[in-house]
Amino acid sequence: MRLAGDVGGTKTLLALFERGTVVREDVLRSAAFPTFEDAVMQFLGAYRGVPMDAACFGVAGAVVDGRCMTTNLPWVVDEASLAAAIPARRVRLLNDLEATAHGVQALLPADLATIQAGVPRNGNAAVIAAGTGLGEALIVRDGERHVVVASEGGHADFAPRGEREIELLRCLRAELGHVSWERVLSGPGLVNIYRFVRDLGGAVEPPWLTERLATEDPASVVSDVALANGDRCCVEALDLFVSIYGAEAGNLALNGLALGGVFVAGGIAPKIRPALLDGRFVATFRDKGRLADLMARIPVHLVLEPRTALIGAARVAMTLR
Repeated sequence: MRLAGDVGGTKTLLALFERGTVVREDVLRSAAFPTFEDAVMQFLGAYRGVPMDAACFGVAGAVVDGRCMTTNLPWVVDEASLAAAIPARRVRLLNDLEATAHGVQALLPADLATIQAGVPRNGNAAVIAAGTGLGEALIVRDGERHVVVASEGGHADFAPRGEREIELLRCLRAELGHVSWERVLSGPGLVNIYRFVRDLGGAVEPPWLTERLATEDPASVVSDVALANGDRCCVEALDLFVSIYGAEAGNLALNGLALGGVFVAGGIAPKIRPALLDGRFVATFRDKGRLADLMARIPVHLVLEPRTALIGAARVAMTLR
């Protein structure tokens, strides 16, 4: 019996499986638990204390020496502690995008939507995912093998491309100090962009929008209202978000020479699918000067399967001995 999980800042997906068959699967609200071990123990229920052959978890944060201090949760996740608590003979922690990169290799065509067809070819690939935070990973082709390389590229410096984005950087730097890509490409990042657009133009926020932003998930509100063309500032914020998303996806493709394709995953992308497919994302993805023609030949796919990281963690768990 093996255990797999996708541990995010908002929700945690866990699955228990035996000989490739899922025995139990659930989604937990991460903030409801003081520790990850508490979440695992509640999930296991009647299986608590049953020895596991192996467990693998994708965790939102940098994994160093089998240990992770999660980026958007007050959790410290440790392989040795988990192995004792579960108990499991072997526990492996992966960065969440590392797990997603393992998962995309198992997806079917129906699990993807084409953003840019490009020219399919063998080669390196890349994964970028905006959600509670921003994650990035590479899938490096080594002969006939594909090796997943984790990164914390979402915390690299945000690089504005024009006057408006320079002003966005100035505003966020005054508020936050260091401004990473995650500060603009994430759920909270979309809200940061919305506030910037609203305040820069001196717009008066309609009362119905103020109420929704206060009582619902604000990032979902901004994207939903924008897609419905219900408020000018929301529309402009989503436009800017998508443009920046395409630019950074293109940067990642260049950094990893991802001629095998770029996969846009995470919780936000499927929700804003119309905006990702209307050309803005592709325009900034390709906008790389002398390498624009190369960028136009790189396939870009939208990942529709919400369990991709869990699938990846399960695939790795199956290999642990």
